[in-house]
Amino acid sequence: MLKRLICSALLLTSMPSFAAFAPQQALKQLPTGSDASLLVVNPATNKVIYQHQASHLQAPASTQKLLTALAAKLYLGNDFRFSTHLETQDNNVILNFSGDPTLQSSDIANLLRQLKQQGVTTIKGNLYLNGGHFTGFEHAVGSPWDMLTQCYSAPSSSITLEHNCFEGALYSNMAFGAKTRLHIPSHQPVTATNDAIVVTKAQQKDQYCELSLQANDNNSYHITGCIQPKKDPLALRFAVQNTTLYTTAIIKQELKQAGIRLDGKILRNDTISGKIVATHQSAPLTTLLYIMLKRSDNLFADNLAKTIGAKYFNQAGSYTNGVAAIKAILKQKANIDLSNTIMVDGSGLSRNNRLNTHDLMEVLTYIYHHPKLGLITDLPVAGKSGTLQYRKSVRNAPLKDNIMAKTGSLFGTYNLAGIIKTKSGQPLLFVQLVTNYYPTAAELKDSPLPPINQFEKQYYTSLYNNY
Repeated sequence: MLKRLICSALLLTSMPSFAAFAPQQALKQLPTGSDASLLVVNPATNKVIYQHQASHLQAPASTQKLLTALAAKLYLGNDFRFSTHLETQDNNVILNFSGDPTLQSSDIANLLRQLKQQGVTTIKGNLYLNGGHFTGFEHAVGSPWDMLTQCYSAPSSSITLEHNCFEGALYSNMAFGAKTRLHIPSHQPVTATNDAIVVTKAQQKDQYCELSLQANDNNSYHITGCIQPKKDPLALRFAVQNTTLYTTAIIKQELKQAGIRLDGKILRNDTISGKIVATHQSAPLTTLLYIMLKRSDNLFADNLAKTIGAKYFNQAGSYTNGVAAIKAILKQKANIDLSNTIMVDGSGLSRNNRLNTHDLMEVLTYIYHHPKLGLITDLPVAGKSGTLQYRKSVRNAPLKDNIMAKTGSLFGTYNLAGIIKTKSGQPLLFVQLVTNYYPTAAELKDSPLPPINQFEKQYYTSLYNNY
């Protein structure tokens, strides 16, 4: 119903103060060639305050997490928790994973301690890892190959441990021409080498040199290229490439720490099961969604999407059935029709996702009108929390504390979807999808704020002051 109202509404309402709202002036701040889709709605009346190219299909980026979050609330419920089971079968021990994005090695250690407390000091058979809760790709179609080594692209696997990510540091506080020093904590079961050198700014420019990271399925990482000298180390966060291999290595460490001998091997078997002897549960869904939306965590979103697919269709979860389940749940439980939305993951990280502002506004409106869901308070707050805490365009007065929104960013994409409380106290819902944003070097140099921040600051300040 809302979508029909939006599509048939006039571009401008008759509100007396609208003449002072100048969205076209704000749009002029964007570089030539940028593509902006904008929609503002008064939730009290469902009337459109402003729209610009609102029907254009755009990459949602992480604003897509709103769809996943709403479906999870409506279908899984607040009490849902990921469960990791320790099971026994004859002389074998089984760790049955469910894709818990919060699972830590300390949780595995606790399960093994419980096993030992039950009298098991030697596993006479094998220790099996069951990762059958999910199936198919661990990265969504449309995920760029050059980002797969980054932590925000951690693989979505039912065998998830330590967020499928590890940290390191690159030291370059040394002489020009010297090789940098790479540090990876010794307890991390990965291989990492480094040939990157320290160069001057001129050398880096003349040689078209930059840092490059290569990785393979054996969790081996190699850094090449060059970097200008820095006083402080460069923090690095790498995505695990082989989750089974990584988890196997950590479990070997924890077995030794627990004083449990393993006579057999650690093997993966996605169909084996046994008697549950110990269980670790994650925090409830309310906590998981808070983290997912505040931090815009991709692994949380994709593992939740696959879990929704698994439970809805009663089969191993995947990107495909997860997306299908999210669409079906939103249609059945919220009357939101997303049949024309192109959705291939739960996080929005894939470049293949497409939706328009009307689709996102329907989800946002439902969330707004159902405050008991708790999703509104999970949104980042301008200048205060999450991914909006330091966003230059909205972190200062008068927008600070008055915007709550989900952010979404990809290369050339800057999105927002949320609520602004205006000067008069009127709440307005807004969706901003900006793509093809590629400012020139001159545009970035000539202003203290990048063009996207200039646009947002002017656009939302004008909206705040005039309603």
